[in-house]
Amino acid sequence: GGVPPAIDLVLGATAGCLACFITNPLEVVKTRLQLQGELQAPGTYPRPYRGVLRAAVAVCRADGLRGLQKGLAAGLLYQGLMNGVRFGCYSQAEDAGWTRYPGGSVVVGAVAGAVGAIVGSPAYLVKTHLQAQTISAMAVGHQHNHENIFGAFKSIYQQHGVVGLWRGVTGAVPRVTVGSAVQLSTFASAKDWVCEHQWFRKGSWAAVLAAGMVSSVAVAVAMTPFDVISTRLYNQPVNADGTGKLYRGFLDCILQISSKEGLLGLYKGIGAVYFRLGPHTVLSLFFWDKLRNM
Repeated sequence: GGVPPAIDLVLGATAGCLACFITNPLEVVKTRLQLQGELQAPGTYPRPYRGVLRAAVAVCRADGLRGLQKGLAAGLLYQGLMNGVRFGCYSQAEDAGWTRYPGGSVVVGAVAGAVGAIVGSPAYLVKTHLQAQTISAMAVGHQHNHENIFGAFKSIYQQHGVVGLWRGVTGAVPRVTVGSAVQLSTFASAKDWVCEHQWFRKGSWAAVLAAGMVSSVAVAVAMTPFDVISTRLYNQPVNADGTGKLYRGFLDCILQISSKEGLLGLYKGIGAVYFRLGPHTVLSLFFWDKLRNM
């Protein structure tokens, strides 16, 4: 408390953006890993990307060092919109006393996350398209061939109107809802657990970092399948009328991936999801907390 909601919104957005700069390369890697071998049986396709580190090296070889910051502008826009709305909603609910009820913080976190995901969806769509784009030898998934972030928004809008900009949002809402709820519910308890076992001093940044890394395991396991579905729905090619050429929607996507790629297909890129989440969670909270205390 003590921070006006409007300022909180700006601080939440700023925190998310600062974290985004540092973790965007993992987003690029994650997108490529999740699109690799789309709807193909394991072992039947070439794998230009293998594991987080080697995939990062492969991205650099194909697109130069700048390739690791592909889609950064769209990522920043998404983080700004999504976290601004999410943190804003959350602190309003906190001030209204809704988080004091049992399970309140989980519900509020989930709802705040869902609203944020809807608002930020067009930016995430463009980010996914831009991060998937690369030279043909290394290409995985559909290539949209946008010039830049403005070109991407423009061509999607010209071809499919406003509705086209919100394509794939059905994958985004469950992704963020689940992620947000699991993150907010496990982060606080992980922090208490770490302090109870006296590994770190209560309120120290080491405690926050450790809690972030612990809670991120839960979040990565819960969220990766939704993340894969989200990436696939956002990146799939579409017909002139805007319907997907590969997946009809959220459920169809789950069924197709699990039947063609096996259940592990839903966990593609989990390493990148985890390595991004840990630091991203901690950095967002760290920056948010530090900014609030200024």
